[in-house]
Amino acid sequence: MTDFDYVIVGAGSAGCVLAYRLSENPATRVLLIEAGPRDDDPAIHRPKGYLTSHGDARITWRFPTDLGDGQWRGALIAGKTLGGTSAINSLLYVRGQAQDYDDWAANGAAGWAWRDIEPCFRAVEDYAAGSSGGHGGPLHVSAWTPHDALSDAIVAAGAEMGVEAKDDLNAGEPAGIGYFPVTIRDGRRVTAADAFLKPVRQRRNLTVLTDTAVRRIVFEGRRATGVVCAGPRGEETFAAHREVLVAAGALQSPKLLQLSGVGPAAHLNAHGVTVVHDSPGVGANLIERWSLRIQHRLTRRLGQNHQLRGAGLRISRLRYALGLGGIMATASTEIGGFVCARAGETRPDLELQVAGGSTAPDAARQFERAPGLRCVVSPLRPESRGAVFIRSPDPEAAPAVDLNVLATADDRRRLVDGAAFARKLLSQPALRPYLGAETTPGPDCRTPEDLIAHARRYGSPKSHFCGTCRLGADAAAPLDLRLKVRGVENLRVVDASVMPSLVSGNTNGAVIAMAWRAADLILEDAAV
Repeated sequence: MTDFDYVIVGAGSAGCVLAYRLSENPATRVLLIEAGPRDDDPAIHRPKGYLTSHGDARITWRFPTDLGDGQWRGALIAGKTLGGTSAINSLLYVRGQAQDYDDWAANGAAGWAWRDIEPCFRAVEDYAAGSSGGHGGPLHVSAWTPHDALSDAIVAAGAEMGVEAKDDLNAGEPAGIGYFPVTIRDGRRVTAADAFLKPVRQRRNLTVLTDTAVRRIVFEGRRATGVVCAGPRGEETFAAHREVLVAAGALQSPKLLQLSGVGPAAHLNAHGVTVVHDSPGVGANLIERWSLRIQHRLTRRLGQNHQLRGAGLRISRLRYALGLGGIMATASTEIGGFVCARAGETRPDLELQVAGGSTAPDAARQFERAPGLRCVVSPLRPESRGAVFIRSPDPEAAPAVDLNVLATADDRRRLVDGAAFARKLLSQPALRPYLGAETTPGPDCRTPEDLIAHARRYGSPKSHFCGTCRLGADAAAPLDLRLKVRGVENLRVVDASVMPSLVSGNTNGAVIAMAWRAADLILEDAAV
């Protein structure tokens, strides 16, 4: 079959939700296309498997970028398999703050307020983590189960600073500290493919292609009519009689639109791409959260380091393979804090991720030999904006990514304020029996200038990038409020790229809920 009603580009968190919803009607033909392989790699389903999968080019996209000479140099990453980034992420499930969505609506994005999105969260969640979630939805969210004395002491330290200790970080007021909700069930990662795609794979009207890269969108005039792909059978064209739905992620979706002629005309012309519609906002407004690690030695043999390196790592993997759980059955970080680092804030402006494990300053997956604790400091709502643009008309060429993080004085100040808050947390009485000296950045790194210089060299992106095909009521937004690409027909984008601004927390949960909302809009439009 080469003719479909809907062609979905990308089987990540958003694409799996769209496939689930749009194929419910057996008369609707749906094609879901994924550039990566099937999700049969054991590392995907082992929660701590991300320590391996992040370095595996078969299932992880890498987008090289840097902050300039002598500063951080590395790559943004995303999932390249069924389930997308939900197959390689840190498994932390955060909704964000209600005001995030209300701010979108207040700035013109009607239909995307918390009252519109909150029912979508409840619809998708089978939430065993606390009091906030829905029940019986496709996506299982669980409470962090293995508590230990060190992690409990971190929560107690927050309480000593006046931060509410919460059983459910997604419930009630946004400020609090507690164990993260996670997308884990019975010791296995729950990906978007597990939750939304695998239960419906037998639907005869749903076709799923893997190892198939979409090279461009086909237009007849300004009407999107299908896609051209390169896969195991060579180049193929698939027709979309209703819509092409681009869900390739905040770096790949603008790249595909630009390769297909939708983007800033001057840039497309410079690379020999025929312009279908001049849309300067496609690829602009790139938002990413920049983080700084503060690490301490532990005074006793606690934490994860000894279980995640050398012989200890081999034993941990064997325990998991034998069905005994252990460290390999847990997410990246035990404790989360959403706090007001700056005086006068009315809502949390900082996320803290605190765990009993420490890594080399320049190697985030290389655990140290001596026991250590890390606290990752991440301001929640950065002002700085970057961009992503094609380098050439070659679909296989990685896009040029300009992160432009820490570009504003306020972003730099918030990172400094966040470091001060974290250091105060780590000095509380509850943690004194456990913590030794600060090792990263170290006691000599104190001034704002030193902290920012350290962050530019040893900080890291959070892989929460978004905003590059933002929705909005203004004409400069590439998408309208129903996620339709302005200036063309039968084309929508549904993924993190549509966010007008970054939600206040990890993005996977928000993307899934937004995709559920997008499916409602698509089905409404189809019924007209």
